[in-house]
Amino acid sequence: MANEVSTIGVLTSGGDAPGMNAAIRAVVRCAVYNGLKVKGVHRGYAGLINNEIKDMTAKDVSDIIQRGGTVLQTARCPEMMTSEGQNTAAENCKKNGIDGLVVIGGDGSFRGALDLSKYGINVVGIPGTIDLDITCTDYTIGFDTAVNTAMEAIDKIRDTSTSHERCSIIEVMGRNAGHIALWCGLANGAEDILLPENYDYDERRIIDHIIANRKRGKKHHIIVNAEGIGHSMLMAERIEAATGLETRATILGYMQRGGSPTCKDRVYATTMGCYAVDLLLAGKTNRVVAYSEGEFTDYDIDEALAMEKSISEYQYSISKRLAI
Repeated sequence: MANEVSTIGVLTSGGDAPGMNAAIRAVVRCAVYNGLKVKGVHRGYAGLINNEIKDMTAKDVSDIIQRGGTVLQTARCPEMMTSEGQNTAAENCKKNGIDGLVVIGGDGSFRGALDLSKYGINVVGIPGTIDLDITCTDYTIGFDTAVNTAMEAIDKIRDTSTSHERCSIIEVMGRNAGHIALWCGLANGAEDILLPENYDYDERRIIDHIIANRKRGKKHHIIVNAEGIGHSMLMAERIEAATGLETRATILGYMQRGGSPTCKDRVYATTMGCYAVDLLLAGKTNRVVAYSEGEFTDYDIDEALAMEKSISEYQYSISKRLAI
């Protein structure tokens, strides 16, 4: 890093996640504690391109740690994928005196940060996504809250499913990653878990499983379906027609993104926020904060984006063995 850091910018990008506010608070207060100025960028990269940048003080982040969503707001920004958009964003960083930029978001957000680094902007990423799909880290901000929200909803649906002796399909978020579905499937004792990573679209197998369980005296059947597979309503119609068992589908949707963050999301997000500031103070850039093997650490952004993440095959095998 050529110059000593004096002003840190912070933005949230992509989908919102419970705990983002805790991370924002930590970045702001850790920076102020170290005598730095802080600039808050509203509406993610779109706000950076449109120069929606304001000064932030320790007082500005009072009473936000318990709130879901992000006080800085967030937005998708296709323009950031263009060289014109990247150049404008970088110029606005420089005009506002931002020496280091903390980006809270997912893989797409980190790619935007990497693009900015090519224009001389010092960047550090913090993993904020409910999908847990950032490979370099065992934890992402918002996952713990989201999976607990979904778990509690499925518990309630199970009560009705049992009372009416139904098959229930519950669709949870996860377009390309099945971590929420896998965790909820295990936590809620689902009979079937459908994951984007390994679903073979063999509905006959699911139907046979339902019929076999029915013959053993089981009165209900829970299927947790990831968003990436989707079509839960049509799947419910086909299963009911094939089994004769009343089948209902529930799509939990965006309720999984909201709500007050859990203790884990508050504590881990806070730690990651301070860690990001410490990296910039230490003269480091192009880093992603991570939690790996029980420790907070950091990776080069290029290295982090090149990693591939898969679900736990062992945990998935457990779900099959327990669904008897």
